[in-house]
Amino acid sequence: MGEEETKVTSTRIPRLTPLDIHNKEFTRSFRGYNEEEVDEFLDLIVAELEWYMRENEELQANIAGLESRINHYKGLEETLKNAIVLAQKAADQIKESATREADAIIEEARRQADIIKEQAEEIRRKAYEEIEEQRQKAMRFKTEMRTLLNSTLEMLDKNVNSITRVLEGDNNRNDWR
Repeated sequence: MGEEETKVTSTRIPRLTPLDIHNKEFTRSFRGYNEEEVDEFLDLIVAELEWYMRENEELQANIAGLESRINHYKGLEETLKNAIVLAQKAADQIKESATREADAIIEEARRQADIIKEQAEEIRRKAYEEIEEQRQKAMRFKTEMRTLLNSTLEMLDKNVNSITRVLEGDNNRNDWR
């Protein structure tokens, strides 16, 4: 609508009213019009003019009401435009806030993941150390056991040899009796 709209609310003051027509007196002349017919016709014109004037007043009132509604709707339109702008700003702020929050959550998750990785690496390192320590203990045990078994075998060999000699010596003694 804007600047192209034209105002129709200006009231036009009629130059001729029904009362002007009703009160109009014509001069009489010889061979003039039939006075009764002229009066009837003027009465008809008065009635028509009154009807047009009432119709015009109703239309003017209707136009004023419509213009009022248009202004109301223009106000609503402006309000809606402002509401849309505010809603867009709010949506942008919410989106920006959500993005910041998501970034913070991601950063916190990465930090937690780094901590968990470090802890897992420490657990893995300790497990390897424990495995190495157990392997070394097993090697020491094996060595100690081998030494013990070797020493026990040597003792057993010595004792078996001693027993064998003693027994061989007893057998030799029994032979001389």
